[in-house]
Amino acid sequence: MSKLLIVESPSKAKTLKKYLGKDFEVLASYGHVRDLVPKTGAVDPDHDFAMKYEVIDRNARHVDAIAKAVKTADAIYLATDPDREGEAISWHIAEILKSKKLLKDKLIKRVVFHEITKNAVQNAIEEPRDISMPLVNAQQARRALDYLVGFNLSPLLWKKIRRGLSAGRVQSPALRLIVERELEIEAFKSQEYWTIHLESAKHQHVFDAKLVQLEGKKVEQFTITNQAQQQEVVGKLLAVSAGKTTVSRVEKKQRSRSPAAPFTTSTLQQEAVRKLGFTTSRTMRVAQQLYEGIDIGSGTMGLITYMRTDSFSLATEAVMQIRDYIKQNFAAEYLPKSPIMYKTKAKNAQEAHEAIRPTDISRTPASMRAFLTDEQFRLYEMIWKRALACQMTQAKFDAVSIDLAVGSDANLFRATGQTLIFPGFIAVYMEGVDDEEEEGESKLPHLETGEVLAVQKIYGDQHFTEPPPRYSEASLVKALEEYGIGRPSTYASIISTLQDREYVVLDKKRFIPTDVGRVVNKFLTEHFTRYVDYGFTANLENELDDIAEGEREWIPVLNEFWQGFNNQIHEKSNVERPGVEMLDEACPKCGKPLQSRLGRFGKFIGCSGYPECDYIRNPNANANNNEPTVIGQEPESGKDILLLNGPYGPYLQIGLPEADSKKKPKRVSIPKEIPVSSLDMETALKLIALPRDLGQHPETGKKVVANIGRFGPYVNHDGKFKSIPKSESVFDIDLARAIELLAQANAGAAPIKELGNHPDGTGNIAIYAGRFGPYVQHGKLRATLPKGQEPETLTMEQALELLSAKAAKDAPAKKAKTTTAKKTSSTKKAATTTRRKKASAGESE
Repeated sequence: MSKLLIVESPSKAKTLKKYLGKDFEVLASYGHVRDLVPKTGAVDPDHDFAMKYEVIDRNARHVDAIAKAVKTADAIYLATDPDREGEAISWHIAEILKSKKLLKDKLIKRVVFHEITKNAVQNAIEEPRDISMPLVNAQQARRALDYLVGFNLSPLLWKKIRRGLSAGRVQSPALRLIVERELEIEAFKSQEYWTIHLESAKHQHVFDAKLVQLEGKKVEQFTITNQAQQQEVVGKLLAVSAGKTTVSRVEKKQRSRSPAAPFTTSTLQQEAVRKLGFTTSRTMRVAQQLYEGIDIGSGTMGLITYMRTDSFSLATEAVMQIRDYIKQNFAAEYLPKSPIMYKTKAKNAQEAHEAIRPTDISRTPASMRAFLTDEQFRLYEMIWKRALACQMTQAKFDAVSIDLAVGSDANLFRATGQTLIFPGFIAVYMEGVDDEEEEGESKLPHLETGEVLAVQKIYGDQHFTEPPPRYSEASLVKALEEYGIGRPSTYASIISTLQDREYVVLDKKRFIPTDVGRVVNKFLTEHFTRYVDYGFTANLENELDDIAEGEREWIPVLNEFWQGFNNQIHEKSNVERPGVEMLDEACPKCGKPLQSRLGRFGKFIGCSGYPECDYIRNPNANANNNEPTVIGQEPESGKDILLLNGPYGPYLQIGLPEADSKKKPKRVSIPKEIPVSSLDMETALKLIALPRDLGQHPETGKKVVANIGRFGPYVNHDGKFKSIPKSESVFDIDLARAIELLAQANAGAAPIKELGNHPDGTGNIAIYAGRFGPYVQHGKLRATLPKGQEPETLTMEQALELLSAKAAKDAPAKKAKTTTAKKTSSTKKAATTTRRKKASAGESE
């Protein structure tokens, strides 16, 4: 009996072929095989949201290969990824095969496995099922909703704001989160407050206590708000203390901390951002590689379970294996008496997948190190440790709280401390945190109630309230999950879209909305309030989950959404253009009022009399364009740090040129990634300090430098340059990371994927990451990959087609270039002759 297994990726196909043997032919679909026709009418609300699909051009050859193989197969197994997307891909393949009338008298089944190991794959083949239409319809409904929003709302943004903008059902609420946080920061007014502290010691063990009660009243955050108050309070306490303090209360208790649950998609993304410095998209790309399989010497093996999941649950076999590993490698007290079970909070947790875990806990990170790239190793190590730690005992602390009375019990200082007495799971893994001070370990001396100690000093400590922090990738993912916006598998694409559309920039690993992002958000929140509402978006996600569960039909859900949304689109088609603000300032050129407007590169100030008057200026510059803005003083020289505008954009300069000096003042361009509107003294000083000397290269002893150039941030060593990725900062990059990047440059830039030798034997073909996206290269010929084409899925055949098309396109251009070159050469000769004639006549140029 001839059997055909269809999967999504070619790397997975190779692994599964080895597991299944000669009875199976295994082919890859290379991702999605069909998508909506990219034009108006692809989803027809008037006919039950009928959807017009077409085969994706880049995958047409793979669809043909599948169809050809189906003709000779008796049984077809659809083994695409175990989620809604994978279910939909299987359905699309089946629909294409039906339309070609290739399924008559053939068995077609869906198989699902959550890890790519031999046992898991063979068990899945033995227990096939039919395609789940509730899952398919949930994915179709999501795709239709995204299409209806994109194809109807985006054109309105083009008309009212500027061309090229987009709005998304999930992307827009995510943008709203970032903009609202920025507005909150801008509106924040810092308040001064003071805390009062007492320093004492016992047996040379110095410790600090904080005032919690003053004259019988509880001390709040704003009880003491200025220096005069704190001086008065400190003076009184010193006077009544007479240099002594009495221990009035000692409370001891044992605290414990439980391990974090094993990774879900969301928590994996958050921890990879915090601990590894990865972006969410990089995290998912590396996790996909670990899931699909790594050659570990004895064969290709999937090292982790499926990485798109909301579930905390682990298979019983996996839990028992982890417990056995702990038993063999740790003392008895590290193993709980019974397995620890974690309850999933999310509804419809990605079709009851497992949490993300190693497929075999005995494959330690150390034993896998030789087979993994650096980023694969770091992510695998984190997943492995988290899975192991989740089945270990709690960490135990001795916590002590002590009250010290000064003068009487009406004035109390409190000292707290904790000591780790048993590490438990902390011996393996500790979860990271965002924007919070992690409670550290501090030890207090042994004290008894009634004990009298000497007061070493009583002092005040000044503080100022701080605004809420901007979102990092980790905290944004956490917020999206808490609000129920989107699903974890979509977070990476949401964040990428916001950056690609230039709605936000990532500065110092924090999101800042651009002028464009602010205007788009303002327009959507004012005119499409319901559709960027967090509750509405979350409720719609729940309805999609209900469809997946078979509890709701998808067409009524779409219809309910469309009726209100379509009416809103028509109502708002004539609203005023946003982003235009009249200023109480006259144009210095013609006298008409100036206005703030949104242009291609953000906000600018221009004359309301345009096009008759063409006066414009940067909103962050002074009214007189020749007048610089003072940011602050440069500490070493004491000269002003000036913000100016040049022909190539804004830049910083230290001081003005001196009349009698030929030496030019230091200047540094402000990179596009740093909005001028958010430029502060701290950032200005960092820019002025460039280039940064990172240290000496261990191989050459020559220095490694980080700087910003014409094409953005880079590292430099011995004449070799390498761009710093957008997700990293020129201000934060260290020597180790710089050396890693330079190694890629020295290797001629490490390819994303090697495709092998050209069929005609003329050299290697490989895929590289370029400034404008991934490209395939053969010799000196480079061809950019089509938008949406994942580098990992590009085949040799597709690469040859791209290179051939590029060569054909460049052929006439090269010919023209040669002619131009000849003309240029002649022109140069003529120019040289002219210069010689001028020189002989005594003319100067």
